[in-house]
Amino acid sequence: LYTEKEGILDDDGDGEVDLASYAYQIWKNATDADPSLVSRIESMPNEVYATKSYEGSPASPNGVLVYMRTAQGNDILTWVDEEGNPVTQSQFAILKAASCAANTLALPRQELHHELTERGVSYVLKEEKSSGGALGRPSGARFKAYERLRRLRDKIGKDRNLFITDEYVRSLDKAMEEIYNYPLYQSAADSINRQIKAGVDDSRLYELVFSLREDGRLCIISDEDFEREPKLICTMGLTQGDVHDER
Repeated sequence: LYTEKEGILDDDGDGEVDLASYAYQIWKNATDADPSLVSRIESMPNEVYATKSYEGSPASPNGVLVYMRTAQGNDILTWVDEEGNPVTQSQFAILKAASCAANTLALPRQELHHELTERGVSYVLKEEKSSGGALGRPSGARFKAYERLRRLRDKIGKDRNLFITDEYVRSLDKAMEEIYNYPLYQSAADSINRQIKAGVDDSRLYELVFSLREDGRLCIISDEDFEREPKLICTMGLTQGDVHDER
């Protein structure tokens, strides 16, 4: 978005692991250019919404973009068209559709904005439940980490040797249990994603997970940091029309 490199957000595979890094860079570039955005954005309540002018196409139709945090602590973007149907699962494509210049003016809310938002939220919750349940999307760090550790655990169970201690196995089991039951800290997810993308093997990945867990930086377990209720953060309508100064 900021380097103007065409196609930078088009990857819909393993490249999705860097979504948080791209989102952070968007935030950093925007707030560096206008520091007043920090307090303005952080003071916004949940469920805030806006609408922008958008030239839709059959593959990228008008509708509503929804950003929410699920009960399992997963941050998810979704895009529904004007009929309430999901458009794409690519988090990069949705982030790209939301992009706009700092001086972009707002449009009035679409008549069906809230209804489409409800459809988007329902889709997110259904999708999370059907694609990994508590672990979230299969493309996410939490799902991938759990599956890699489970594969390591299965391998150990079939081929125990003198170099694998009972303490190692108990620690591995505990790490898997925590990843299954609690969301990852964003910093942990970023670290895991980078290592997976770099081709780390299962045992090395566990070493990273073990280190993060020892430092208390793996999973959000404290009730003070983790709420088990889904939260609608914000939405953006995409529609055609004349702009109004209603930012």
